[in-house]
Amino acid sequence: MKIGIPASLILYLFSLMAAPLVPGIINRVKARFGGRRGQPLLQPYYDLARLIRKGFVYSRTTTALIYWGPLLQLAALGTALTLLPLFPGVPPLLSMPGDYILLFYLLALGRLFTILAAMDTGSAFEGMGANREALFSALAEPALFIILATLVHRSGFLSLSQIFVESSAPLALPGAEVMILMAALYLILLSENARIPVDDPNTHLELTMIHEVMVLDHAGPDLAVIQYGVSLKLWLFMILLCQIVLSVLPNLGVLMPLLWLAALLIITISIGIVESTMARLQMRRVPQLLVAASALALVAYIVSR
Repeated sequence: MKIGIPASLILYLFSLMAAPLVPGIINRVKARFGGRRGQPLLQPYYDLARLIRKGFVYSRTTTALIYWGPLLQLAALGTALTLLPLFPGVPPLLSMPGDYILLFYLLALGRLFTILAAMDTGSAFEGMGANREALFSALAEPALFIILATLVHRSGFLSLSQIFVESSAPLALPGAEVMILMAALYLILLSENARIPVDDPNTHLELTMIHEVMVLDHAGPDLAVIQYGVSLKLWLFMILLCQIVLSVLPNLGVLMPLLWLAALLIITISIGIVESTMARLQMRRVPQLLVAASALALVAYIVSR
């Protein structure tokens, strides 16, 4: 196992601090489309600070799992972030052969803890949300694994650090194949982070929610940990998509930080545009969307061989 250079630690700490800013930008984009001024960009930070100052509230039917679930989910996401190169040319904090599989399972582990914490409440609504989360994630995981397998196949390496940092041409794909791969990953990003058209992060209708209904019994610091984990997971998927976008471009030296920031900003704004211009899909249509993402990923893998 290799330990990354100090720049990796700086980028990791920056990611931990910047992750809550992404939902703030998305909310401002949605507000502009609605003709409103919208919340301050730093509103997610204010919300986290407000929740941390509150006390813990637990139902009599719960066990210690409702307390440890959000913390273990955040720990899994934080560990997953250490395996992903956060900036072009800079290795991650941790790197090992096959770490892309570990990344895959850490994301699944974080989801498992969220589902278990939701079921621990004994609420029928939260059990319904946990069931939906398990179903849709099971449909999304094949697409994500095929995407990672495509990166491994094209680069010839088994480590994310080698794929994005040490390889001179990580993808070396024609434009059409890269677009197919990015489209598949973008759909998985929306699904895994409970964004429209899969789920609406701002709704509170129990019969139509997926993620939000799972955290109805969480409050105070527990809810703050969950909301921060949601932001961190969204940041992780955006970084992965950004790495794929920049991996097909030549190394432009001093311009790379600007391209990196521009790519992250474009992805963030695009999420806000999608949520402002599209309606949420009917629940029965979501599996079709996820199967389409897997089909796109499989097409990219086959064509790239």
